[in-house]
Amino acid sequence: MRKRDLYNKCSSWFSQAYPKAETELHFSSPYELLVAVILSAQCTDRRVNMVTPALFKAFPTVQDMAGAEAAQILPYIGSISYPNSKAAHLAEMAKQVVSRFGGEIPHDMDDLQSLPGVGRKTANVMTAVAFGGQAMPVDTHVFRVSHRIGLVPDSCTTPLSVERELVKYFPEDCLSTAHHWLILHGRYVCTAKNPKCAGCGLTEVCRYYSKSFVER
Repeated sequence: MRKRDLYNKCSSWFSQAYPKAETELHFSSPYELLVAVILSAQCTDRRVNMVTPALFKAFPTVQDMAGAEAAQILPYIGSISYPNSKAAHLAEMAKQVVSRFGGEIPHDMDDLQSLPGVGRKTANVMTAVAFGGQAMPVDTHVFRVSHRIGLVPDSCTTPLSVERELVKYFPEDCLSTAHHWLILHGRYVCTAKNPKCAGCGLTEVCRYYSKSFVER
């Protein structure tokens, strides 16, 4: 199957399987989303959603968080992975947003990535979710699912190389939606362990399924 046909097949099925493809993080402002995405690194969205209500009640604005030290943030995120480093990142991120950007979360990718705790994936999430742009953030789910299906070749060994390959073939106007398709599929069907292939409508084109079938 040609690469373009594979992407079209996947897009058609994903759009029916996940008609409401959007982030599962709870937020009400770019500030809250940025905090939530920083916390979500190597942590589930469910866990993040459990701790952010109390965190945002204590620090409702970026200015409030900028006035806090990491030690004051830490008790609210103790159940999150790597809480000490994330508390430090949040405190310094907020201080820089206030001092460098007038308290407004920047829209520019380079400006976002200059903030503590913000890498390319997080900056892309902000572009796609907070600011309504088109971007392809690559997290562990997107990385795994795109390789398993065969959307990207084995030579794509980094998140950036996967992003560039996906951006080449998914239409630009649905990049952000495609990002959520891949995340939801990886979270609920194409799981890291024991993928639920019986419940997947892409088995006829999936490289992983074809390979595992041959090996049985």
